[in-house]
Amino acid sequence: MESVADDATVVLARHGETTWNRERRIQGWAPTSLTDTGREQARRLGTHLADSYDVDRLVASDLRRTRETARLVARHVACPVDYDRGWRERSFGVYQGLSYETLFEGHPEFAVHKIGVEAARTDPEGGESLLTARERVLDAWNRLVAEVPDGGTVAVVTHGGPLYVLLGHLRGQDIVTALTEHDQGNCAVSEVRLTEDGPVVVCDGDTDYRE
Repeated sequence: MESVADDATVVLARHGETTWNRERRIQGWAPTSLTDTGREQARRLGTHLADSYDVDRLVASDLRRTRETARLVARHVACPVDYDRGWRERSFGVYQGLSYETLFEGHPEFAVHKIGVEAARTDPEGGESLLTARERVLDAWNRLVAEVPDGGTVAVVTHGGPLYVLLGHLRGQDIVTALTEHDQGNCAVSEVRLTEDGPVVVCDGDTDYRE
């Protein structure tokens, strides 16, 4: 079990919109960049974090879309960005770039919403299984939490997949529930409070701040 700081906060955010998001294509580790809409979402995210939190540290996945988002956020929270590969999206190997519909229709062995946990164990060629990606994300989480000082606030810019598996883990949900019963829009914000009794999810997938 991860060691947690007392009364500290971790703010988790998904990256801004990309063209592949619009087209519902599997991005994995592809170097996709933000759209104009995505850049505006990232700027609004930065303003929201600056207005609502006293951010001490900013951490991000090292993929292109999260780097772009984090750089725009950093202009508002006045923190340098620390990049961590552990917060990357799941690698989908040879299936990267396919639409979700094409993947799940042609390769139902990856469809968690259809066949359950067995799909989470399946390795795509050249990629990683969902369970492997989950362990990588949880390792990044544990390392992050161990470094948060009491009363501190860390913001993390990551991807949809890591957010689903991490928030599900913190709520004690199985991986199928975590992936099928939550939504993380672009630049959605989730807040986790670190207490002496363990992490508590305060909000999940909030985009109301953009309105």
